[in-house]
Amino acid sequence: MSRAELEGLVTRLLESMCRMMWGFAPRMIPHVVRNLGPGRSVTWFAANMPRLLWTMQVLGPLRTHLAAVAISLHNGCTYCAYGHAFALELIYLRDRGRLFPVDARTLAGWHDVPVRELGQRLRRVLQEAGLHAETLWVDRTLALAADLTRPVDVDEARIAHLVRMLGRMNQIAVEAGVEPDEAQNPINKDRALKERYAELRAVTG
Repeated sequence: MSRAELEGLVTRLLESMCRMMWGFAPRMIPHVVRNLGPGRSVTWFAANMPRLLWTMQVLGPLRTHLAAVAISLHNGCTYCAYGHAFALELIYLRDRGRLFPVDARTLAGWHDVPVRELGQRLRRVLQEAGLHAETLWVDRTLALAADLTRPVDVDEARIAHLVRMLGRMNQIAVEAGVEPDEAQNPINKDRALKERYAELRAVTG
């Protein structure tokens, strides 16, 4: 089997895995396989995805996606910021019954904002959303992403893993210029919720 054939096989395998989890095949996958190579791509996903899923269980999906948004924006990655911000929006709508104050495309557009201002913007949005406790997590996440501090407990160690994991994905996405696609969470498969979201956004603008 040639390298190109092996890359195609691994790409289809990883796309199938993501389709099962999230209901779509991310545009990012071919770029990951091309960048890391077929073998390292499989190893990378095997090493990182279970830890991500466990972090979702322990910290909760909203906090995990919020951390991923902050990290991706710090790294200048529109693709990952959007995918996690859209997931955050859908989870917030499902759990709170209303829209998150800022939509995913607007959030993803903050990819070139200086870290200090980024933190301020995210804190304001979270306060408006009634997620006051999450403001502390944004501060700690950005500090970890900027390598200004070290994890002080197990939960922060999980965020530090997200910093490393997303750092690689952010770099690949930025270099490849990958355009945003969908929410990187199983909630993306909830068509009724997504239709409700679209209707509400259409009304609010």
